[in-house]
Amino acid sequence: MATIFTKIVQGEIPSYKVAEDENYYAFLDINPNAKGHTLVIPKQEVNKIFDLDKEIYKGLMDFSYRVAKALEKAIPCERIGMSVIGLEVPHVHVHLIPINFMDDMRFVKKEKLSQEEFLTVAKLISANFQ
Repeated sequence: MATIFTKIVQGEIPSYKVAEDENYYAFLDINPNAKGHTLVIPKQEVNKIFDLDKEIYKGLMDFSYRVAKALEKAIPCERIGMSVIGLEVPHVHVHLIPINFMDDMRFVKKEKLSQEEFLTVAKLISANFQ
């Protein structure tokens, strides 16, 4: 059965897309730690990051790097934190989170954004993606 992330990639579930290419997809987390919290996934559905083919893994890191650079330009922050946990959805995903403090990475404090704010943030990040 397809994961929620596969359904997002296939357009069955809407998302706030930030960037996409033939192998990877980046979109805003709908329950973000901070404004701009972005998930980056391989389109190929694989449960664990170290089960990815090496080339897909390297490509995911390169794509995540490019998204993080765009995110850093779009959202004022001290730095972009990166986390790969993967327990909630059995599909590899990289969390890119604008942070100012260590606690911003703890997944306990959540931001509430309106649909308009999500759209604006997605457009800002997307406009800076190269």
